[in-house]
Amino acid sequence: MQYFVVMIDYGRRGREAVVDPEITRRGVISRVSSGEYQNILFIHEIAENPVDDVTEAILAEAALPEIPPEDVDLQAIRHDHARDLRKHEKA
Repeated sequence: MQYFVVMIDYGRRGREAVVDPEITRRGVISRVSSGEYQNILFIHEIAENPVDDVTEAILAEAALPEIPPEDVDLQAIRHDHARDLRKHEKA
């Protein structure tokens, strides 16, 4: 039996391991490419007994664009966070 474990990080909300014994490698790649799986910590392929970390290979096959750190707008992120905090303030 072969299956994949995709560990997703939700930040402060925790982590989730998605395990679907019926999904194929092609299915995992498809979900990564479509954006269904985001913030991936790792992807493990389990076949019989050994566990293989296939994160890099699957991300490469999914051809996700890498965003260089200098392209991230940290000021916009801080403003978004401040706006989210204001949503929860009592009036």
